[in-house]
Amino acid sequence: MKRIAVLTSGGDAPGMNACIRAVVRACVHFDVEVFGISRGYQGLIENDIKQLSASSVANIIQYGGTVLKTARSKDFMTPEGRKMAFENLQKQGIEGLVCIGGNGTYTGAMIFEKEYGIPSMGCPGTIDNDLWGTDYTIGYDTAINTAVDAIDKIRDTAESHNRVFFIEVMGRHSGHIALHAGLAGGAEGIFIPERENEFEEIVNFYQSKNRKKEFSIFVVAEGETEGHAYDIAKRFQEIYPDTDCRVTILGHIQRGGKPSSNDRILASRIGAHAVKALLEGHRNEAVGVVNREIQFTPFKDAIEHKKDIEDNLWTLNHIITR
Repeated sequence: MKRIAVLTSGGDAPGMNACIRAVVRACVHFDVEVFGISRGYQGLIENDIKQLSASSVANIIQYGGTVLKTARSKDFMTPEGRKMAFENLQKQGIEGLVCIGGNGTYTGAMIFEKEYGIPSMGCPGTIDNDLWGTDYTIGYDTAINTAVDAIDKIRDTAESHNRVFFIEVMGRHSGHIALHAGLAGGAEGIFIPERENEFEEIVNFYQSKNRKKEFSIFVVAEGETEGHAYDIAKRFQEIYPDTDCRVTILGHIQRGGKPSSNDRILASRIGAHAVKALLEGHRNEAVGVVNREIQFTPFKDAIEHKKDIEDNLWTLNHIITR
């Protein structure tokens, strides 16, 4: 294999640039020509492909977002779109892909390989930490730190005004950010899609005669089955009409910002090993880190397996927040 291309697809995540940099530098190290594809699979269809060098990725490791841009391509979901993408790879003589993204990115790469035989390796780039086959995904650590920083600031106002704040964080299908940010931010309650019936328990706790605190912080994952933060706050306000309830939705600020050192190192390890794996004959696999060791997981398993939250942390949440 003499030519490899790298792309970022789906939602952006802090650390993607560090991963791109590692892919390019690893290709240079192994004497392989490397190309960058702009805007993910859409750029592949539109032949938006440029050759990169070691200097092309200088001074990007500290930035959030992705210098290659990203997109969710509806065209790549069609056989016609994938045919155009394959033809563009043939024109450039590109023999393998490194795809940085989440479930949708892995699914696209898996189908593409099945139809046209282009080997791909995946790098888990998503703040949700919901991909099977790795302890942590690229961007997750930074997203937690961003959320905790916001929670700390909101706590100042909550305490000053004796208010109850419901803070909504990202995680439509995953409560990893909510659980970790809630624990680190000292929340009195955490709502996540993986665990139900928290509302009743929290209401019972709030009614406790031993409770002396006059303000509260609750963290809600955006995909929480009991409702979004506004829904839960409304129910809470109906039970406690004299309580001053407020809602803060952190939204996309969790995706931006400088990646943490943990995310930079994780992304660098995964990107370099993705290139090495392609050259060694791996295909249709995601690169991850499990117990600090590099691990390869078939795309099919990474997509289909559900990554649950850590039970010990959920138990800890009940012990220290009640």
